[in-house]
Amino acid sequence: MPTESTFFLAGLFLLLAAAGWAMGRFGERDDEDAPPPLNIDYLKGLNFLLNEQTDQALEHFLRMVRVDDKTIETHFALGSLFRRRGEIDRAIRIHQNIIARPDIASEQRDQALYSLAKDYLSAGLLDRAENLFVRLAQGSRYQVQSLEALCSVYEQERDWEKAIDAGQRLEVIGGRSWALQIAHYHCELAEAAALKKDFSAARKFVKKAQAGRPRTMRGALTRAHIARDTDDNKTALKLYHRIIDENTYLIAEALPEIVAIYKRENATAELERALQALLKKNPDMASLVAYTAIVNDLGGIKVIDDCVEQYMLNEPTLGEFVDLQQLSSGDKESKVSALAKVRSALSKLASSTPRYQCQECGFSSQRLLWQCPSCRNWETQRPASRVQFDTVLQHSITNR
Repeated sequence: MPTESTFFLAGLFLLLAAAGWAMGRFGERDDEDAPPPLNIDYLKGLNFLLNEQTDQALEHFLRMVRVDDKTIETHFALGSLFRRRGEIDRAIRIHQNIIARPDIASEQRDQALYSLAKDYLSAGLLDRAENLFVRLAQGSRYQVQSLEALCSVYEQERDWEKAIDAGQRLEVIGGRSWALQIAHYHCELAEAAALKKDFSAARKFVKKAQAGRPRTMRGALTRAHIARDTDDNKTALKLYHRIIDENTYLIAEALPEIVAIYKRENATAELERALQALLKKNPDMASLVAYTAIVNDLGGIKVIDDCVEQYMLNEPTLGEFVDLQQLSSGDKESKVSALAKVRSALSKLASSTPRYQCQECGFSSQRLLWQCPSCRNWETQRPASRVQFDTVLQHSITNR
């Protein structure tokens, strides 16, 4: 039985054949009395498609290629449909066949090259796709689309220097800002340099990352990490505190670093004062402090421990598992012990559930990813603000 996609493909060609018949019927003809011919070749191709003889249909339509306005768009449509159906080899053959025609117009050749480049990209043949996109980016009508595609290719290849070049060209000719992406490309280079302990180069890349608008907070976070790794604790603390003040969602990345630095310097009293000032300025951050402490197992700091305790006592879903009234009653020693057990359980639960989620497509991950692997957008992930009980609750309900 022919599939739905086969009928759709056949329907397209039937429509095109009918359009050609209508043009012949109602267009200008030398012999007004001659009947309009219906293209028998299209009917043969349709018969192959309806019988799911795709290879025969492909060979038939390839032999039919006549490069004129009435037929070439049919073959572009066929190639596009094959690509969308995942039949990349067939799409490639269609577009290569068009390119091989000696009498093809330059615009149609560019269209075929662009389609072929997309075929290679879909097939994961990045080097071949790159070569064609580079060619088309030199001034064809597909220049902008090719530069955008090149940025995507270079991101996958992690060739950040080439990505920066393509992004800068896009800003000149594309009519829209590429500054955020370029800033992240510089940050990638900075992080790679920092891993090699080349902190001088890393600082230069960060400076370039922060030179554009809009600025990415990743640049500030990378600067803070460089200061930390070079034992410049004063600068690191200043930057980490500024990051939290400007973008509270990065507290999950900055707070553990702040706690670690203060502890290394035996300055926990100063840490207490800094956190108290932070929460006084923004009381709503208490839950974020608590969640970050639970996820990263931060303890022994009174301000943080108080935030965690209030978080646990005020979390309504936790009541499905723990008697909160009993937890908060009794002598101090029993209460501390009970809270410690609950906190340990929450830390294990938080470590096994996604901590970040993309605001664009919903992709979840355990760690912060500056580029979402699913939708490929930059800086769209945000951390969770509470322990995700949904999975546990669902499992509990299922087993009742």
